[in-house]
Amino acid sequence: MRKLLRYLLQLLAYAAFALIVGYLSFWPRYEYAPPAAAVVKLSLSHATERVEPCVQLTPRQIAALAPNMRRAQKCERQRLPLVLQLEIDGEIAIDLQEAPSGLWGDGPASVYERFNLIPGLHSITVRLRDSARAESWDYTYTEDVMLQAGRYLTITFKPETGGFRIR
Repeated sequence: MRKLLRYLLQLLAYAAFALIVGYLSFWPRYEYAPPAAAVVKLSLSHATERVEPCVQLTPRQIAALAPNMRRAQKCERQRLPLVLQLEIDGEIAIDLQEAPSGLWGDGPASVYERFNLIPGLHSITVRLRDSARAESWDYTYTEDVMLQAGRYLTITFKPETGGFRIR
């Protein structure tokens, strides 16, 4: 009898736990964005140029290295910060300088920004600097887009395919 009571209490505890988990799986509701707004996401991860340019090693310098360390170039690890600007309808929405990741500042800089806009026609300009330039931009892209309510517009960056892509 005692064993049966223990099993019933255990079953009751599991059922209560399952009900709580089931309830929390759909309530409270999470809204990704207001239904009347269009969402713009800027998402990129890019490795900028190095602070110091790579040095070409001579055959004599390469031979002096241990066999497992031989390479044609010697490169310092640290990279430059990524400078990014997003302009929507002539107003700057994002203007940032992102540091490279990694313990030695040698990884890619990552940017993820998300914000809501009023649906309709918008002019979007994205600019990126990944070199040691002080004034101009390495990549610039402008596009007029029609944003719809409840839809997402994503801006990504891949230098191997020409730069920015808006979809």
